[in-house]
Amino acid sequence: MTKNVYTIGFVLFIATMVVFFGMYFFGMNTSYFDNTMLINSFLMPVIYLAGAYFSVNVLRKAGIRMGFREAFGRAFKPMFVGGFLSVIVMFLFLNFVDPAAKDLLNFQYLDRQKTEMDNEYNTAKPILKTDEQKEELEKEYAQNKLRISHEMTKDKDFFSFRQFSYYFAAILVFYVILSTFFASFFRSRSEL
Repeated sequence: MTKNVYTIGFVLFIATMVVFFGMYFFGMNTSYFDNTMLINSFLMPVIYLAGAYFSVNVLRKAGIRMGFREAFGRAFKPMFVGGFLSVIVMFLFLNFVDPAAKDLLNFQYLDRQKTEMDNEYNTAKPILKTDEQKEELEKEYAQNKLRISHEMTKDKDFFSFRQFSYYFAAILVFYVILSTFFASFFRSRSEL
């Protein structure tokens, strides 16, 4: 059963949903967006790395010879299945089950953008020497403030199907890089 890549993918999906709903039920607060970004940056890659490693290592320990293509597929398929199912469920949950959580994430994302923009402006302003540089900074700051103002972002949805498609494309790049690493490392040495 553990030799099936789709079973491993489904286990990754379950692990992702446990983390997602754990964060949803226990971590929804004023730092919900920041906390989800930390989890997506540090915990989720480790979970998917472990799933890919397990998938490839099971066959290696069984003594089955794998070429680059087989090892790549063994690493990529479980991550793809787990990631695809997870992204679909998260999209459906945030858009249809609890749109208030989506609104909170949208708000906190924009608030973080504003805070980072202000911090960047305040640190760059004292460093600049010439009036020309200061004028350019002021101009860019005013343009950025307008870009993320309430009027410009009130109808923006950062968790639409289109945005989730972009997120999943970025995740797929990570899966391809990780799968290439595993395929290079775990392929049978006779292919060299």
